[in-house]
Amino acid sequence: MTQSPFSPGVAAGRLDDAAYSENFSELHPALDPHEALVAADRCYFCHDAPCITACPTDIDIPLFIRQIATGTPDAAAKTILSQNIMGGMCARVCPTETLCEEACVREMAEGKPVKIGQLQRYATDHLQQQGIHPFSRATVTGKTVAVVGAGPAGLSCAHRLAILGHDVTVHDARPKPGGLNEYGIAAYKTPEGFAQAEVDWLLQIGGITLEHGKALGADVTLDQLQSDFDAVFLGMGLGGVNALDVEGGDKAGVSDAVDFIADVRQSSDLGALPVGRDVVVIGGGMTAVDAAVQSKLLGALNVTLAYRRGRDRMNASVFEQDLAASKGVRIMTNVVPKAVHGNGAVREIEFEYVTDDMAGTGETVRIPADQVLRAIGQTLESNGLPDLEMGKIAVTGSGRTSVDGVWAGGDCALGGDDLTVTAVAEGRDAAMDIHASLMG
Repeated sequence: MTQSPFSPGVAAGRLDDAAYSENFSELHPALDPHEALVAADRCYFCHDAPCITACPTDIDIPLFIRQIATGTPDAAAKTILSQNIMGGMCARVCPTETLCEEACVREMAEGKPVKIGQLQRYATDHLQQQGIHPFSRATVTGKTVAVVGAGPAGLSCAHRLAILGHDVTVHDARPKPGGLNEYGIAAYKTPEGFAQAEVDWLLQIGGITLEHGKALGADVTLDQLQSDFDAVFLGMGLGGVNALDVEGGDKAGVSDAVDFIADVRQSSDLGALPVGRDVVVIGGGMTAVDAAVQSKLLGALNVTLAYRRGRDRMNASVFEQDLAASKGVRIMTNVVPKAVHGNGAVREIEFEYVTDDMAGTGETVRIPADQVLRAIGQTLESNGLPDLEMGKIAVTGSGRTSVDGVWAGGDCALGGDDLTVTAVAEGRDAAMDIHASLMG
């Protein structure tokens, strides 16, 4: 077993190869054709379907399910992708249990919704696995648009602009495109390189150029982009992570959950990734759950997810909370970190119990820990941005910022709910507004 240099007790190779393969196998296996037909047959094809209203990208869900039921999954895929060009990824990572499926009439009547997410994946996979791209570019307009960020918002915006005939250059700080989809989602949700395969498929539209290693503020400025392009869309997400501002918060073994998830996502050998015996994840969102579950799957003996409020206030869905519990993650609520203890490296973390209104009770507890992962919110990192509000870019309408000719969407912009599907919708809508502005 290889000892990690950054904290005693944190090591790689806790499991054998077979265990890693099983633990990180796909969370939701794909439907086969017969299963898809059976699932589609449960849809009532509602005329005024509540599931459409619940979908941030307004996909015509009854229509695409009817198309599956009639044996035309590629037509179903086009129905989906015309509204959500990243429908394949969203089918895998969307919290459908709190969006379309929660609104499903079958859910309300029987407590068992139509499998909308899995049917969406069935249709989009059927099309994309054939290498088919169902859209083509309009006549080239001669207009150019800069997109900052190759994540869901940026790629959605770029694709729609390319369809409309504009030439788009996407600037991204990372070495690979995809943003959150590539670097920030649990590996068991999108295994086998799906994120990159979807980007490659998306780029078949043409008219989109990717430039990597281009971070806004460090490598390229907003003024420069405004000078070189006819319009600019900002979709770079949130690059910073809030610090753990407690005594000992900078000890070895305390790190960012987003970096941990990225390491897991990019690893070609899970057995080489170090993980502690006693891991504590601080936070209550999807990032916290993804980090906690993957710690357990890498072989951590004890994993605790600690959140400052009650479970009903966690940003992670009930499904995600239950998934964590089913993998052996202990969930502590109404606790806030007070100190990290250890001689140079973390050995324990101390929490104080708080009331629902965040008032301290004076009662504390210490938990053994050799690895602490922060998942306590991200911050916007860049200089020279348009006006900010509540730490994000202020926007109106379809993503218009305070600077003429500059739009924004996704996690870096104010509004929305920090979901992949919402970012896709915001990128798409901004593209339509950019097009209208450019064409007068």
